[in-house]
Amino acid sequence: MTVPTDEEVLERLSKEFHDLVPSGSAIAREAVASALGKHKDDTDWIKENFSVLVEQVQESAYRKYQEVERAAGRRAIENVFLSLAGEKASAREAVNTVGRYFHALDRFFLGLAQGRRPRAGKAFELLLRELFRRLRYPFDAHPLIDGQPDFVLPSLDHFRRYPSDCIIFTVKRTLRERWRQIVTEGTRGLGFYLATIDEDVAKRDLNEMRRSRITLVVPARLKRALANYKTAPNVISFELFFRHHLNPAMERWRESGVIRNADDR
Repeated sequence: MTVPTDEEVLERLSKEFHDLVPSGSAIAREAVASALGKHKDDTDWIKENFSVLVEQVQESAYRKYQEVERAAGRRAIENVFLSLAGEKASAREAVNTVGRYFHALDRFFLGLAQGRRPRAGKAFELLLRELFRRLRYPFDAHPLIDGQPDFVLPSLDHFRRYPSDCIIFTVKRTLRERWRQIVTEGTRGLGFYLATIDEDVAKRDLNEMRRSRITLVVPARLKRALANYKTAPNVISFELFFRHHLNPAMERWRESGVIRNADDR
């Protein structure tokens, strides 16, 4: 019998794992549904509690992913190494088989660890997308406009006709220096809004964002608690974003016939 290589075992482990893990969208929907509970159809309540929901749902989705990752990893290792060692292998033979593929396992776990940060960022976007849907805000996701922000509201078609009447909204769980890469994205829009839960954005960066017409949208707790955010005029809470920016735009889009109601463009 041909002995599989480390590469082949790694490929089998990865496939088994990814086949067992639910999609990020499914985990996001489950986390949102659990957080909303009896308020699932109460759009006013969702808007007024959006900041708390964002943080609560983000944490819930992360815990859920840890649970499914642990279960999927265990099953993947069990399935692959049982097939390699054989159902009738002794404990020593089974352990020896696992040890033989130490490097495959090492790379498997390294890949999981390296993928957690990108998955966390993607989860944040998916959570906001699901909440926007619950609020029946019209948007197109990942439009190809001067870069690729996460959302254009109310639609890509309207942006192509009348860009200065649109809202460009993008999402980054943490910023570091990466916010600069989005400065040119959608700069013709009515406003560029960057949602984050990052608690460590320097005053220098906030000033630079303001000069680039970027408004940072954060949970209300961060706006109240962090000194840099408190005094920055271009840092607002999610609730303020809805109340003073998105909701007035929705009314204008309805009156001009761009949308007929909250979810009908």
